Amino acid sequence: MPDTFLQNTLVVYKKKPARVVAVADKLEIKLDGGQTHRVRPKDVIMIHPGPVYNLKELTSRTVEDIRTVCELLADDPVTLPELAELLYGDESPSSRWSTWKLVNDGIYFYDTSGSIHAHTLEDAERELAAREAKAKQDRSWRDFLQRVQTGQPLQPEDAEHLKNTEDLALGKTGQSRLLRKLGIEQTPIRAHALLLKLEHWDNRINPHPTRIGLDTQAPKVAISSLSSALASGDRRDLTHLTASAIDDEGNLDPDDAISLDGQRLWIHVADVASAAPPASAADLEARNRGATLYLPELTAPMLPTEVAKQFGLGQKEISPALSFGIDLNTDGTIGSVEIVESLVRVTRLTYTTVEERMREPAFQALWQVAKTIRERRRAAGAVFITLPDVAVRVINGNVQIRLLPELDSRILVEETMIIAGEAAARFAIERDIPFPFISQAGLSIPKENQKQPETLAEMYAYRRKLSPRQITTVPGPHGGLGLAHYTQVTSPLRRYLDLVAHQQLHAYLRNEKILTSEDMMERVGATQAAIAGTRKGERLSNRYWTLVYLSEHPKWRGEGVLVEKGENRGTLLIPELGIDVQIRYRGNPDLNQTLPLVLSEVDPAQSTVYFSVERFYTSCK
Repeated sequence: MPDTFLQNTLVVYKKKPARVVAVADKLEIKLDGGQTHRVRPKDVIMIHPGPVYNLKELTSRTVEDIRTVCELLADDPVTLPELAELLYGDESPSSRWSTWKLVNDGIYFYDTSGSIHAHTLEDAERELAAREAKAKQDRSWRDFLQRVQTGQPLQPEDAEHLKNTEDLALGKTGQSRLLRKLGIEQTPIRAHALLLKLEHWDNRINPHPTRIGLDTQAPKVAISSLSSALASGDRRDLTHLTASAIDDEGNLDPDDAISLDGQRLWIHVADVASAAPPASAADLEARNRGATLYLPELTAPMLPTEVAKQFGLGQKEISPALSFGIDLNTDGTIGSVEIVESLVRVTRLTYTTVEERMREPAFQALWQVAKTIRERRRAAGAVFITLPDVAVRVINGNVQIRLLPELDSRILVEETMIIAGEAAARFAIERDIPFPFISQAGLSIPKENQKQPETLAEMYAYRRKLSPRQITTVPGPHGGLGLAHYTQVTSPLRRYLDLVAHQQLHAYLRNEKILTSEDMMERVGATQAAIAGTRKGERLSNRYWTLVYLSEHPKWRGEGVLVEKGENRGTLLIPELGIDVQIRYRGNPDLNQTLPLVLSEVDPAQSTVYFSVERFYTSCK
């Protein structure tokens, strides 16, 4: 045992002062609080040989000119006693204890194996500033946490402490210091709910697009000019035809229009491929997005906004188009197909306007064509499902939900766009052009048991039985549409694979190099995941804003139709809201029975909504 350790020697044990009370094979030490420990000599640091009889007599000393001492030690290290003499002018137990604390603190001095060195004054001042900033931040965090835990209003400076909670709510990180401290499960949903509860966020922040990683801004890349598109190629002048672009009111990307010239049906489609040729910056951007993102609060186009402004049909007096001329037989089948680069003069109309004008000869003729096409598909086994559809919009901060009426004008457009896809597929097959064909297996029920669904319950059941569609370079039947082959070509402003189809047709018509099947599948594969993300973002956002709408109408009452039932449980379709909910009930209600509902509880952050069924039923979720 070294003779430096004597009874009443002052030592440091785990950064606390202690007094040696007995020396044997181990040291017996006593702490300031009266606790005693038996420790090895190497477990303590000798500060002063003593005698020290009472640790409470140790006083903290202040240094009058620590900067001068640091400058003196710039090149020469010292021992602890020597530093105590420099700092305080003596070597008393209190001076040495105060000196050790300064060294241990590490701002001005540091110890290397018993030799004490001084930091430069610049380093010391930097460290001191950093510690003061950290202490200020710690105080700020403690004050913030107290406000959260006691329900006090948050302060503007609290926003900094909520950043990683916001990042968790948006799916940018997996951790939140606040949720961890509060013992709340660290999930985006819980983070969102807490931000709403603290009133740091309001329910106008939709987190779903960001969670999925969707870009909600329009692309900012170069495009080819409209003038060059109008001047390029041998365009057929079809401006003498009456061409109608029919869409919802407020539509910003009119990309298709319809004309009827005797027995020839013309489908004119915006010549977007002229603005976004293969491998261009606009093409690559659209490929990464897959499709235009339509959210209740915004639209994020897959192409620069200038494309729709310049190439959208009816945006200018004369528009460049890719026109599909389809000669129809009397039974609605396709006789011949011609595809040309064209110039068209288009009038933009809404579905409502056309519905009011359906008795006019021009629209009546188009309606007869659409009905003939539809009946031909019906005879071929097409399934027609008409479930309630709503438009959810956020306009000037107000959530609006509008039930879309079943209009003949919508069917007119739907049927003509479908036959354009059928005609384009046939055109590509006959000329061996690699194309993004769309197929779908038939219903997963025996053909002899198939019949057109008529009620909401039947349509709901049929939709669940339909197989997912497939996109490949190999044409195949589309069972749901009742077609032998099919593709989509009428929305190149909104769907990337429609744009790719146009690029192929352009190359073929101009005798330029077309994409191979391998090139085509590469594009299909690259955009499939993007499309899935876009559709998921739209679905979750529509539901989110629907629940926000309900949260702002806590006395909502409406009706639901029972479309699926099991034992004491079923599914209600709420036409007014365009959502379906699960229900538990008593008794034995019939399918398609309309049940009166009243809103019980709704939580947009948790994506949950509960209704009560009035009269003799219980509740639904």
